[in-house]
Amino acid sequence: MLGPGLLGGSILFALRKRDSEANLSVWGRREEPVEQLTSTGTVQHGSTDLAEILKENPDLIILATPIGNMPQIARQIAETSPGPAIITDVGSTKVGIVEVLESIFADRGDLEFIGSHPMAGSEKTGLENADADLFEDAACILTRSPTTNLDALERVQSLWQYLGCSTSLLEPDVHDETVARISHLPHLVAAAVVKAGLEKFSGAADFCGGGFRDTTRIASGPPEMWSEILLENRGKVIESLRDLIRELESVQQALNDLDRDRITRFLEEAKQLRDQTLSND
Repeated sequence: MLGPGLLGGSILFALRKRDSEANLSVWGRREEPVEQLTSTGTVQHGSTDLAEILKENPDLIILATPIGNMPQIARQIAETSPGPAIITDVGSTKVGIVEVLESIFADRGDLEFIGSHPMAGSEKTGLENADADLFEDAACILTRSPTTNLDALERVQSLWQYLGCSTSLLEPDVHDETVARISHLPHLVAAAVVKAGLEKFSGAADFCGGGFRDTTRIASGPPEMWSEILLENRGKVIESLRDLIRELESVQQALNDLDRDRITRFLEEAKQLRDQTLSND
């Protein structure tokens, strides 16, 4: 495991919970989480030196780092890993990551990259918030390109299913368009609602109920990580923002026109669409 944060730590805890004998290793930039995982027996090997972990010759490597750090780490893997190995990730975007990492590993016939994105997480960060049950009943999207090794894909798919996920296969471009609308757009909306609701009248926060808190919870996510994600997927995010702005402008016009029927129709259509498509809530 490369990166012992919320997702990386949760994967390690989940694997250890399911198999007390699994041979697990972790690399992290900071000593504290690495020491915690080794001292508690969650992993057998831990280090802040990536080359030292790669000497353990892992056959499955999971990148649970910020997406901006993945190319540099991938190059070090390609240069120093004894191989063979399968590499996967937990990144929130896929077009750029798949293209870059596949090209990095292309000259190493014994290293295969499979893009993964578990749709699980929290606005909280760090190993202290990791949870062995984080992936139970979560969706996980795997990506496939023309050069994808099908045996490696099957193994990564089995890993996520072992952790409790239901898995789906999408092309990287379709993945990025999907998550732009169901993950990246909601984060921007939550942040905008906080600013629109509280920036000019912070005293309103004293009266916030569950609706405001539930709607804006994800706005507490780490800004640096989210700005990186949004910029990486900016084309698809911009498209989804245009659709959102069009919907909001339509409602604004209905309010200007005192058009109760139009407002009611908008709310009814949204309710029906959500109730039909998210019926398991």
